[in-house]
Amino acid sequence: MAFNKDGNGYTVLFAAILVVIVGSGLAAMSVGLKPAQQANVEIKNKMDILGAINIEASRKTADELYTKYIVTEDCLILDENGNTKDGDVFAVNIQKEYKEEIGGKLQAADMNYPLYMANVDGANKYIIPMVGSGLWGPIWGYVAVNDDLETVYGATFFHKGETPGLGAEISTPLFQDQFAQEKISTEGVYAKMLMMKDGSGKSQLHKVDGITGGTITSKGVEEMLDRTLQVYVDYFKKLK
Repeated sequence: MAFNKDGNGYTVLFAAILVVIVGSGLAAMSVGLKPAQQANVEIKNKMDILGAINIEASRKTADELYTKYIVTEDCLILDENGNTKDGDVFAVNIQKEYKEEIGGKLQAADMNYPLYMANVDGANKYIIPMVGSGLWGPIWGYVAVNDDLETVYGATFFHKGETPGLGAEISTPLFQDQFAQEKISTEGVYAKMLMMKDGSGKSQLHKVDGITGGTITSKGVEEMLDRTLQVYVDYFKKLK
């Protein structure tokens, strides 16, 4: 039976076939590219983790440097009370869990808190990942703590969509370098770190200068630090 190529039926059929062909092609492409995408995410995570211990890595050197500095067999997972729990630390996606917790799909008691262990020049470093909310979207970062379990060794923060020159400044050394030598606790007692608007943060312990004009993002970092670090301070108490 011949089709009327000028009729609506032919147009609808042609469009449907085209959609199936293109959709199948895109699906196959997505499946084929997934391993490469996952590898890229893993490399980026390694670069970010290394940044917290002041190790600058590229995509070419990240694997080698990660193996050199991160003591993978000592990495672990904590629960919300700072107790260790079973699971694969490298399979934990804290950004996904945070999003699910905000959306009510995951209870806070079920969230996982990874702790990465590093050795830098013979000294142990404890690397704490965290995630929160800025003005326009997610923010996240890593804070490395010295083996005294109180003093910050280094910190890196990242964002998705914060305003350049304002909230996006959390990703710059000018903001991040303030955290070195800050204290997350004193004699085992947790101490909240505050973002200051008046420029007094540099002269006071447990305080750093927030981003001028980026108050909401700065407060997002403050909330992220406060919510996350309490869990790890509870764990560090057990090690002392």
